[in-house]
Amino acid sequence: MDGELKNFIKVWTLAITCLCYCYYIASRIPKGMLRLLSLLPVLFLFLTLPFDLTSVHLGGVTAFFLIWLGTFKLLLFSFDQGPLSPPPPNLFLFISIACLPIKLTSQDANNPSHQKINNTKPHPAVKPSSNILMPRSLLLMSIKVMLLAMILYSYNYRQHMHPYLLLSLLCLHMYIELEFVLAICATPASILLGFDLEPQFNEPYLSTSLQDFWGRRWNLMVTSILRPTVYIPVRQSCAPFIGSTLASLPAIIITFVVSGLMHELLYYHLTRATPTWEVTWFFVLHGFCTAVELAVKKAVADRWLLPPVVSGPLTAGFVVVTAFWLFCPQIIRNGVHEKIIGEIFSVLRIYVKR
Repeated sequence: MDGELKNFIKVWTLAITCLCYCYYIASRIPKGMLRLLSLLPVLFLFLTLPFDLTSVHLGGVTAFFLIWLGTFKLLLFSFDQGPLSPPPPNLFLFISIACLPIKLTSQDANNPSHQKINNTKPHPAVKPSSNILMPRSLLLMSIKVMLLAMILYSYNYRQHMHPYLLLSLLCLHMYIELEFVLAICATPASILLGFDLEPQFNEPYLSTSLQDFWGRRWNLMVTSILRPTVYIPVRQSCAPFIGSTLASLPAIIITFVVSGLMHELLYYHLTRATPTWEVTWFFVLHGFCTAVELAVKKAVADRWLLPPVVSGPLTAGFVVVTAFWLFCPQIIRNGVHEKIIGEIFSVLRIYVKR
């Protein structure tokens, strides 16, 4: 663990150094291909730095922040788009937005200068109660904390569990932990910067369609990054040939393909095993089904729609079944779930001893 922590510090020191270069030097290069060329070494480092980490939690989170968030935001920055353009007024804000799961509210995001940040005063866009948990949010968080504690305790008896039960618990565990990790990483920066942040998840278990699940509820940070980098350019490129209405369909599918390839890369960082492309096919399948769902909705308009009490369970069932089929097998096959459980128990044992 000591060696892993040293590597973790080294990786993030290099990553922050690269972002300093982006802020002070690359930002002064004219936007377009020239700026993109100047950022290629940084993009390469962001793709490879997580290989220095072997733990699932430190390595997985670092890979997500650098490979997913950092590289896509810097690609947008190359062409003077996205949350880093125009460059924020200070380096700390630039680094935070570049590699942390920070998604500003529309009021902040539409401010072209991001406004000057005073660390001693809240940003004007922050509502007085923005950092106070509302009763409903507090109740949901309490329920999720209790669920996570119950799941961790149940792992002591995992050798007696049916594989599908263990897989179900693992999926629920990963969702709750991911939501907590993203919130924990974003909250300190939001308090220091005085920004109001949009949530990372919007209760995905309440989804009533695949479009609702992927576009409005699941990992909204990734959705907000993929839309300007993949979906919009593909739709604009296809529109002259097939019309603006149909152009959204190939744009959806290609966006899911890119997401699948990025997840495949993240899985490779976690497993260090030869890719089987199951994860990519999971997203290809969901992209195709989401495009079909959208086309059907446009065809029938409001004449025939399933009630939420029916569409909700159908959506949840489709996501769960396809996840068991394509998304999770690599995790089980390569023992990643055992590493996740082992790392958590190791941390808990250290905490208990102290």
